[in-house]
Amino acid sequence: MPIKENAKKYMRITTKNTVLNKESMGVVKAAVRATREALAAKDVTKAEEGYKKAQKAMDKAAIKGMMKKNTVSRRKSRLQTAIKKLKGIEPKAK
Repeated sequence: MPIKENAKKYMRITTKNTVLNKESMGVVKAAVRATREALAAKDVTKAEEGYKKAQKAMDKAAIKGMMKKNTVSRRKSRLQTAIKKLKGIEPKAK
């Protein structure tokens, strides 16, 4: 346990931030999971709805600094590519 007052304060802040970060990342993971499950079930409409939620959650996580910008971009791109393949649209070549 910390002895100094400022150490105690930062311990409280860290605990609070940890809870908030876990909640936000839980939203991201749940949205991505829902999208992937819809893709596995070949349900285009649910996959697109899940993608919108996942996109919003990941963008918020990137703004808050919980995920890196490039990681978010890569994950969104992969989900979008999977949805396009399910629709039968050929994704662009890189």
